[in-house]
This record gives sequence, C-alpha cells and structure tokens, in this order.
Amino acid sequence: MISRAAVILNPIKVPDPDEFRSKVVSALTERGFEEPLWLETTVDDAGSAMAKRAIDETVDLVVVAGGDGTVRVVCAELARSGIPVAVLPAGTGNLLARNLGISLDLDQALTELLDGGEQRIDSVQIEGDQLETDRFVVMAGLGLDAAIIADARDGLKKQIGWAAYVVSTLKNLNHPFVRVEITVDDRPPVRRRARTVVIGNVGTLQANIPLLPDARPDDGRIDAVVLAPRRLAHWPRLALSLLIKSMQEGRHIERFSGETIQVRAATTVRRQLDGDEITDGHALTASVDPGALLVRVP
Repeated sequence: MISRAAVILNPIKVPDPDEFRSKVVSALTERGFEEPLWLETTVDDAGSAMAKRAIDETVDLVVVAGGDGTVRVVCAELARSGIPVAVLPAGTGNLLARNLGISLDLDQALTELLDGGEQRIDSVQIEGDQLETDRFVVMAGLGLDAAIIADARDGLKKQIGWAAYVVSTLKNLNHPFVRVEITVDDRPPVRRRARTVVIGNVGTLQANIPLLPDARPDDGRIDAVVLAPRRLAHWPRLALSLLIKSMQEGRHIERFSGETIQVRAATTVRRQLDGDEITDGHALTASVDPGALLVRVP
C-alpha cells in the first residue's frame, strides 16, 4: 500500500522554498510515498488549519518545517491523532529537533527521520488568564524568559541565528523581579521572588545549555526552573551553574517537577509558548498529557 505524507512548511524559514520542496519530495518518493499534500503556513495561520487538513486527509505522516512556533501549533493539533510527525529544523531555535537528537542539516535530517523509528512523547496542555487552552511541546515561561524572546528581533535572528537570543539576554539582565506562587500537583504552594519561571517538557536550550537537565519528553512529567539572581554580579555564577550539574541548585536557581505546575504572578507579566510571545497575564497552568504525540526520531 502506497503511503502519503503531508508537508507543512513555513516558507519564510527556508532560504529557497523551491529547493526545499524538491529535496523533501525526492526523499519521500525514494521511500515509496506518493506526491505529498503540500501546505504552507500564512501570516494569519501558523499551521493549525494545515494540520487539521492533514488529519482530515488521513495522511500517514506529517512533515513539519518551520520555527518553534510552527512546530508547536502543528503538534498541538496532531496530539492524540496517532499520525506521526517528522520535525525538520528550519527555524532559529529548533528546540524540539535538538532535544530529539535530529540533525540541523536538512539532507541528514531527512535521512534520519524517514529511515528512523517512532517514539511517543508527551504534550503539555496550557491554560492561563487571557489565554485560550492550548498545548506546547518545548517550554513555556513568564518574566525574563518571555522578554528575551520578544526582544530577539527577526532581522537579527536571520543575520546571526540563535546568538540573537544571547544579545537579547544581555539587554534584559536587569529585567524586574516578580513575586510568584508556584503549585506543583497537590503540594502546598511556594512563594518566590523571581526574574523568570520556565516550565519545560524538554530541557536543553541552544548551545546545549541544560536549563532543565532532568526533563525528558517521554517521562510523563514536566519540569520548572526559577531563576532569581539578585544583582548583575550574580549572573556569571548562575550561568556557570547551568553548565555544571554539581552547581545547579543554589539560592539563585531552583527546580521543580510534577504532572501539573501552576505559576501565578502578583503582577501582569510577559509570557511565551515555545518561543512565541503570547498575551501578557498573571498565570500559567501546565498539565502533562503523557504519550500524546507520535514523532519520528533518528
């Protein structure tokens, strides 16, 4: 029986869409797929309608290529569908691809994914004030984390790639503290004064920085980190602690793990989902949906 794939592409994320299409179609054809259903995202739709059409067409595989935002939207729609997703890195962050061990080179990634296997990973349901119920697969955050993402301009990302986030981080080191209340599962809430809180389904950032070293995409749990350096002078030690596991817990960094994590801020703060800035608000509540997403892996 001949298989059919749908390819969902954010065309602004690849330098030559025609060359990209030629490579992907050729790779699929070589492996017995018929002509794929080709769907491109738009300014108004980052992939939701495209993913829904792929489901309606009962394709055997969805190939998604775009930034972390495109990947998030497509994976949110495909959760619990049973259709495997192959993530081709085409954005600046490519965090899901990095955490799944997928090559950032297109030709190699195509070979790894189309000749690889399948794995079930968790999807995370997210709720909050001024926010429709949604899902993410990488990370959600509020405070400094969201400010860094918002201030990493597209033009700079095109010029220097993920290093644009380093530039944005340096600009935002004095981001104000926010008082937060963190509730993990049915444990008593804890209160902290933080620069940022990040909830993650995976743990590694660009440059292989292990922000959440114990996070795994298939462990049925989510993890959170609170960063709270009090002064600029504390940032170098905090940065070092992110790289050296023996130093990771301290007064400026704290981690939590559970199946549901709620973060409530005392004031309105910036928020983000998988690298996309979302509406400012006070709270985020994340709940793991174990094994909800079927992905292709090397």
